[in-house]
Amino acid sequence: MFWRWSLRSGECGGIGEAEHYGQGMDFRVKKFPGVRGLPRPEDGLRAMVERAPQAEALAEHWMENCRPFLTAVYSERRRLATAGVALLTLWLFLHVTFGANGMVVYRSKREERQKLQAEIEKLQRENDLYEQQVKSLQNDPQAIEKEAREQLHYARPGEVVYVEPAPVRPRNNTARK
Repeated sequence: MFWRWSLRSGECGGIGEAEHYGQGMDFRVKKFPGVRGLPRPEDGLRAMVERAPQAEALAEHWMENCRPFLTAVYSERRRLATAGVALLTLWLFLHVTFGANGMVVYRSKREERQKLQAEIEKLQRENDLYEQQVKSLQNDPQAIEKEAREQLHYARPGEVVYVEPAPVRPRNNTARK
């Protein structure tokens, strides 16, 4: 589209107007017919004073309808309070016992913690044993010789090493019979 804005008074008529293919367009904001001005404070006060008797009559009618119920609740207030406290106590007991962080979950987590502690202690003892083996292999020539003889089947000159043969698995011929 081709738009041409003009600020000269000779073309299009002045500020707020535009020309589109030779047709003039007016962009000035005009008053809307359905919109009234802002209400004045005294208008709201006047309306409230005019409706006050109706509001009082409605409140009186509502109180008359609710009076028997309110009287019954008032006369039974101690029983209702006792029942409410009992329900609250029951809910609290169930929550403490079976809730997300209740006693059942606490006991299972405590047992799991004890198992993990025992496993940590076992692994710590095993780690200490391995540390002792590493230190002895780094510093003790006798430990080095022992490992060489046992693991690698080394021998000193003139020694004979006897190696136990692997056990022979007997053939199971009973299945064929």
